[in-house]
Amino acid sequence: MTEAGPLANVKVLDAASFMAAPMTAMWLADFGADVIKIEHPKGDMMRSWGSSKDGVPLFWKVVGRNKKSMTLDLHQPKGQEILKSMAAKADVLVENFRPGTLARWDLDYESLRRVNPRLVMLSISAFGQTGPYSRRAGFGTLAEAMSGFAHMTGSPDGPPTLPGFGLADGITGLCGAYAIMVALHERDTVSGQGQAIDLAIYEPLMTVLGHPFIEFDQLGVIAERLGSRLTFASPRNTYRSRDGRWLAMSCSAQSVFARACHAIGRPELITDPRFVDNPARTVNHKAIDDIFAEWIGNRDADEVLTTLNGAGAAVAPIYDMRDIFADPHFAARENIATLADDELGKVRMQNVVSKLSRTPGRIKHAGPRLGEHTAQVLHEWLGLGRRELDELRAAGVI
Repeated sequence: MTEAGPLANVKVLDAASFMAAPMTAMWLADFGADVIKIEHPKGDMMRSWGSSKDGVPLFWKVVGRNKKSMTLDLHQPKGQEILKSMAAKADVLVENFRPGTLARWDLDYESLRRVNPRLVMLSISAFGQTGPYSRRAGFGTLAEAMSGFAHMTGSPDGPPTLPGFGLADGITGLCGAYAIMVALHERDTVSGQGQAIDLAIYEPLMTVLGHPFIEFDQLGVIAERLGSRLTFASPRNTYRSRDGRWLAMSCSAQSVFARACHAIGRPELITDPRFVDNPARTVNHKAIDDIFAEWIGNRDADEVLTTLNGAGAAVAPIYDMRDIFADPHFAARENIATLADDELGKVRMQNVVSKLSRTPGRIKHAGPRLGEHTAQVLHEWLGLGRRELDELRAAGVI
């Protein structure tokens, strides 16, 4: 097992802001990449998002973890010159400026590949680098609206529903990290050349929505809001127990449905023509839902969980943060990491995802202070000394 991480030799410049692209860089940093977070001297807007404690932005501590922070004003020619010099030595550049901005600064991919043909450059934007919407500004909310997600989400008699967290941004961050690893593998094993990656925030969310696209193409069916139900499996819903707790159950497989029926003492439901298979149950979803809702509603949650899980049915409690932090399984798998931070003291956050047996990722530190590593990075990357740094500070470049 190595402490450095499998991406220890990969140099990444994170010149992005907000959430999607910085999360891409976070995934790379989690596995050991040397990620330099390049922020405007006033700081990434992520530092002002969400809650803070004693003036310390909390979500930044997660998205900025394992990164070094340096400040650089890219609106100034000297700042642009410094970024180009750093890109000449980097493996990866991640950015999410509005399309066309970097070209005006002579920092687009075609300009940078002339100084570093091995550079992999990920550009994340609301609508991509091409197409009639490419110059529009936008955030993940627009992706959740236009991908079909919001139209499909919510109660049948309610409005389209947006998620209460950065769903599109998070999925895009993952997709961006995957695309970078594909490009690096191709560079290092095939061509020796870098390439540009064009990723629109709505595209990954479209992909994970799954079946509605081909169903519309082939059947003309428009996916509608179903609450917690599915169009292809039933029962699948949330149910409230006698003691007021909420549970989720899914009987996507016929064998699981049969086990659930035996567990509640209703084996005759297995051969009932209304419920004999998933297609029949989805047509008669209200009837089968009512049966399970009544059975669950007459029992406390612990009894429901013991009975159904004991029978091999698929049921789980719906957790809030208190439940997650107290769950012994999550603790055993170290899903919540605990680390020391010089601003917050002990801090807990989601751990690195995917457990590699030989080269696991790890959280070395939470998000750093603004510009904490500016002098170190500019000295190590470009050999700048104290006099040059003082001049850059005086000019507001760093």
